[in-house]
Amino acid sequence: MANRSTYRTFDYCDLGLVDYKEAWDLQKKIFELRRGNQIPDTFFMLQHPHTYTLGKVADKSNLLSSEEQLKDARVSVYEIDRGGDITYHGPGQIVGYPIISLSGWKEDTHLYLRSLEEIIIQTLSSYGIESGRNPKYTGVWIGDRKIAAIGIKVSRWITMHGFAFNINTDLSFFNGIIPCGIKEKEVTSLQKELGREIDIEEVKNILLEKFTEVFGYSSYSVNEKDKYLKNVLTGIQI
Repeated sequence: MANRSTYRTFDYCDLGLVDYKEAWDLQKKIFELRRGNQIPDTFFMLQHPHTYTLGKVADKSNLLSSEEQLKDARVSVYEIDRGGDITYHGPGQIVGYPIISLSGWKEDTHLYLRSLEEIIIQTLSSYGIESGRNPKYTGVWIGDRKIAAIGIKVSRWITMHGFAFNINTDLSFFNGIIPCGIKEKEVTSLQKELGREIDIEEVKNILLEKFTEVFGYSSYSVNEKDKYLKNVLTGIQI
């Protein structure tokens, strides 16, 4: 799917558990650096505390929880600049944020979305799970059950935001919203599908491998979080 005629590499960093606003601010900074060709393509994986995010076209009525319920459950709410409707982020879910130049790959937003889905489809296949796409909705599905949501922003062919892949996710938090504005479908997780708790680090390693393959990278650099943030945010090339 990717253009393999040139040597391409990216920086990878596992950010751990990060507040949504903090990660969003970081994405904006990395986006500007990537747009200015000051850093390579970058891929973050992380988890968020309990959060609902509403995309640019979200219907606010899809947030079902009251302010009191949100406060009691310690759920943050953000209106953000990605596409799509409302979704949930929380512990036990792997969130992936690729900040990459599509000009170095394929200037095709539709193909980019399908490729993000492909990474998760191939990862699920590693666990013996057959998944796929729904022609009406973005994301990854196991039958009529959605296991991964995708919402992106692309500006000047640089990407932001990405995917949310339910691993050991507490699915009860999806009851506080109409996920992605879809009423008639269920949400699931890898833990629910396999009937056991999943090693999240193992899933991250598979996702990283599939990301490298699907987007046709030759190699990547693994960066320790604190050193990476200190270097890249102070303008030091890494």
